[in-house]
Amino acid sequence: MAGPTHENQHEGEPFIPGRPAPEAPPVEQPTTPREPLPPKQDQSGPEVYSATGEHPGSTSGPGAGGVDPAVRAQTGSRLTTAQGLRLYDTDHSLKAGERGPVLLQDHHLREKITHFDHERIPERVVHARGAAAHGVFRGYGTASKICKAAFLGKDVETPVFVRFSTVLGSRGSADTVRDTRGFATKFYTGQGTFDLVGNNIPVFFIQDAIKFPDVIHAGKPHPDREIPQAQSAHDTFWDFVSLHTEAAHHTIWNMSDRGIPRSFRMMEGFGVHTFRLVDEEGGTTLVKFHWKPKLGVHSMTWEEAQITNGVDPDFHRRDLADAIEAGAFPEWELGIQTFPDTPEQTFQGIDLLDPTKIVPEEWAPVQPIGLMTLTANPSNFFAETEQVAFHPGHLVPGIDITDDPLLAGRLFSYIDTQITRLGGPNFAQLPINRPHAPINDMTRDGMHQTAVHRGVAPYRPNSLDGGCPFLAGAGEGAYVEAPVTVPQSSKVRAAPASFSDHTSHPRRFYLSLSPVEREHVIAAYTFELSKCYEQSIKERQLRVLADIDPELCAGVAAGLGLPAPEPSGPLPEVEPSPALSQLGHTWPTDGRVIGIVADENSDLAALATLRTTIGDQGMVPLVIAPHGGELTGGGGSVVIQRTFANARSVEFDAVLIAGAPGTGKDAYGARDAKAGLHTGSGGIDPRVLLLISEAFRHAKALGAWGDGADVLAAAGCPQDAAGVVVADDPQSVFERITGLLAEHRAWDRFPASVG
Repeated sequence: MAGPTHENQHEGEPFIPGRPAPEAPPVEQPTTPREPLPPKQDQSGPEVYSATGEHPGSTSGPGAGGVDPAVRAQTGSRLTTAQGLRLYDTDHSLKAGERGPVLLQDHHLREKITHFDHERIPERVVHARGAAAHGVFRGYGTASKICKAAFLGKDVETPVFVRFSTVLGSRGSADTVRDTRGFATKFYTGQGTFDLVGNNIPVFFIQDAIKFPDVIHAGKPHPDREIPQAQSAHDTFWDFVSLHTEAAHHTIWNMSDRGIPRSFRMMEGFGVHTFRLVDEEGGTTLVKFHWKPKLGVHSMTWEEAQITNGVDPDFHRRDLADAIEAGAFPEWELGIQTFPDTPEQTFQGIDLLDPTKIVPEEWAPVQPIGLMTLTANPSNFFAETEQVAFHPGHLVPGIDITDDPLLAGRLFSYIDTQITRLGGPNFAQLPINRPHAPINDMTRDGMHQTAVHRGVAPYRPNSLDGGCPFLAGAGEGAYVEAPVTVPQSSKVRAAPASFSDHTSHPRRFYLSLSPVEREHVIAAYTFELSKCYEQSIKERQLRVLADIDPELCAGVAAGLGLPAPEPSGPLPEVEPSPALSQLGHTWPTDGRVIGIVADENSDLAALATLRTTIGDQGMVPLVIAPHGGELTGGGGSVVIQRTFANARSVEFDAVLIAGAPGTGKDAYGARDAKAGLHTGSGGIDPRVLLLISEAFRHAKALGAWGDGADVLAAAGCPQDAAGVVVADDPQSVFERITGLLAEHRAWDRFPASVG
């Protein structure tokens, strides 16, 4: 039986399933109008019946005749609204001039965003998989000169609830996928709720919110097969970003180590947009918000992340909850970059209203304004983590918005989404969303109304309720928008010329990375694009990379087996920003997980002392042994946390080897496939050798004493390699390992070929 064919399939080549569309796309964006493509050969749809089981046109009962299921598909070659109105632009919101605010009358923006907001029920369309924690924010008072928000005052403590999340995956997806992470903080201030709804990447894929449905549709699983889940390594994502080059900056951040954080606790957060702060006298300052983790910014290697997704798909949420439970409370400093609030709203040539751009920290240092500490896990995931509702428009006096066109759409989209996801307009009454300030909003009724309102006059002005509620003046804490002048110009769907630079910022990012980080970027692009079916999409993305950096483009092209194109023009001259690299610093080791390989032949008294030392330094020691229960011997007993069968290297920040453990009783392939590896190991359990070799490949610190040195040798780990410590006693080993952990990884173990 002949199999399916593809027009790009070469003579004699086997057919490979997985193509995303019935026709191969061209390299260039199609511009000649045509009707929608037919379904692929392997696709069909349900036959057409009425709601009462009748087939249209039937005269003899259900199923008679035959109607093409395509009657329910979209038709026509031109883009239209849901009402059939043809559109000339779907990339730009309707604004009062190129740099003016987005207009509420933009019916296309509202229809497009509204429909997008209601595409998934009940989970979030984006950021569906999350983890959260309660905590407290303490203001330093350093922002008081430029912002009148009371919660930023010196030593003012404000309860917070923080939700971390991935963007693309469903609630059932894995944690350690390559993706952007949400970093949303709800401040329960006495002046009302303030939500800082950001990401772990300071820029976004798009400049205008009207494109948000497009980028998410492209990144989500293909709609025909609902795969791949929670990842961007597929045709539709790269088709979009290679055609829509304003996404290049966010994309290169995602392809860097930032796309796979080691932990939520070791992840930066950014407000993405430029905000406006207002002081007591009405003066204004433009700012960008930054969350700086006290533990430093740290990531996983790609192989480590892939193993983790299978071994523990809940790794990040487990890590956060375990750290809080263990008392290793995660901390972040909130900081701001400040800029003069000029009519141009630019800083050193960078448009502050463009959410695809950053201002290097060397040009505008991040000034700390407060400390956030997460101190408690939720008691009920659904009631808290799942039902929490954030909104960029939840503001307090002293914090205002700007005319960023991406922010404008978010101000509409978030609250619109909650109405569907949480079942009506009263989502603010859910316990996790309730403000910590008096509420008298005159709203009534609606689904899930839990308040019991009194009075007969939910309107104003009124006299029947004694005139209550009354308006507040600016001196009474009322929220008053900053009186910003709106440019006088024509209504247009356009972007300012300053938004057209799509290459200098991703180029600065790449050139700011260390050589090993650049290697990871090249590897990430190569992996992602190799997962695309269509060669034309790979070629098109290589053109984008050529305009960022020839070294980057050549490395990815070599991995794909394609020629590296030349840049389309002169490369922009940029100054690297060392702050963009994750490496080159040292950080606290709080909450690090240390695996200790041991068995009954180990010095158990020394092992018990070492475990106490590790715990006293705020780290978590986990003993890994051939079996569960306890290790017992002449030196006492030690409780076991992991076994050779259930431990994998990805769980540990460092691995210590207390002797040369023999082969466990369950070390045969029929029971544990990992036990079939590393033959000829001199009696050492092969699963231990696998764990050590993986940790070595992932540039983690390794330590050994006594016969543990033999384990390193059997696993193929040279004792003189960077980050490998061998000494006579465990305390000496651990002391040196602690210094290595402060640098996160031993990247010098593997030389880079680029940079």
